[in-house]
Amino acid sequence: MAALHLRPLAPYLSSLSKRPLNFSYSHSISISRRNSRFSASIMASAAKKVLVPVANGTEPLEAVITIDVLRRAGADVTVASVEKELTVDACHGVKIVADALISDCADVAFDLISLPGGMPGATTLKDCKTLENMVKKQAADNKPYAAVCAAPAVALGSWGLLKGLKATCYPSFMEQLSSSASAVESRVQQDGKVVTSRGPGTTMEYAVALVELLYGKEKADEVSGPLVMPLNHGEEYTFTELNPVKWTSGSSPQILVPIANGTEEMEAVIIIDVLRRAKAQVVVASVEDKLEILASRQAKLVADVLLDEAITSPYDLIVLPGGLGGAQAFANSEKLVNLLKQQRESNKLYGAICASPALVLEPNGLLKI
Repeated sequence: MAALHLRPLAPYLSSLSKRPLNFSYSHSISISRRNSRFSASIMASAAKKVLVPVANGTEPLEAVITIDVLRRAGADVTVASVEKELTVDACHGVKIVADALISDCADVAFDLISLPGGMPGATTLKDCKTLENMVKKQAADNKPYAAVCAAPAVALGSWGLLKGLKATCYPSFMEQLSSSASAVESRVQQDGKVVTSRGPGTTMEYAVALVELLYGKEKADEVSGPLVMPLNHGEEYTFTELNPVKWTSGSSPQILVPIANGTEEMEAVIIIDVLRRAKAQVVVASVEDKLEILASRQAKLVADVLLDEAITSPYDLIVLPGGLGGAQAFANSEKLVNLLKQQRESNKLYGAICASPALVLEPNGLLKI
């Protein structure tokens, strides 16, 4: 079983408003490799075996999104540590507990090997001889391999596996990539059975491209539809603010992210990761009666605290991830709803994504102008 762990290194909630940002404040995620909810899809199209290697310094968004999206398509994803232990220290204080060590996977035939980026994670992947041999065999057998962010230039390019191919990578690695491939600035670039992409913000498109490579366009459309992905990346993202409020904080903002059984793990991880990049103090609180919850794609998230403890502190922002089951649990939590109403009365920020605006905010009058 793979897991992503973001556990706090020390108690902090009681003095939260007095403490500077520390990226160690966190939650943990355990990702089940066998999801019974995918069984119908797997029977319809045989499960493809996919390897996602991870290392100290791997970018967690690029790992989590790839794993999540491929599992939505019915793929059997193995997360393998290239370190000496299963647990690796990814970027932004995330700990990833892999399914296996890379040495355990050396003799396994995979339909796809996908390398996440992040530094120094990509360098560690490059330096792993077992992984290098596996990807080179993948290429020799004319089977798909892929990489995102720094990994195309640092790993695939260094191994000579992009010669004569068009490829892309993280902008600051483009010069390095140009020495080993025909570098292009595409968000996602496929050349034959090799797929590359630019970074965390392009990983969902990258993952869907991998689904299409493995299962075909019909399956890719089936998976990408519910993700509500943009159809035209050339369009600017704009919004109209109907009830203007101050959207800035004078200090490091205190942010609450509730989670519950059925929460969509990608939405939770993306919200937490991006806000921590902005140096926000994020508290992840379970609305269930225990810290560990079972997310929508069978990922297990372990919160920092229970909601009872979290509501004793003030927040500059409360953000609700989606997922149908999670949103319903939020709506059924009187304490969370009351906290959101207090947030509104105090003219403080709150937000929601996916099912949560309709199931939590609207029925409680929290979207009224």
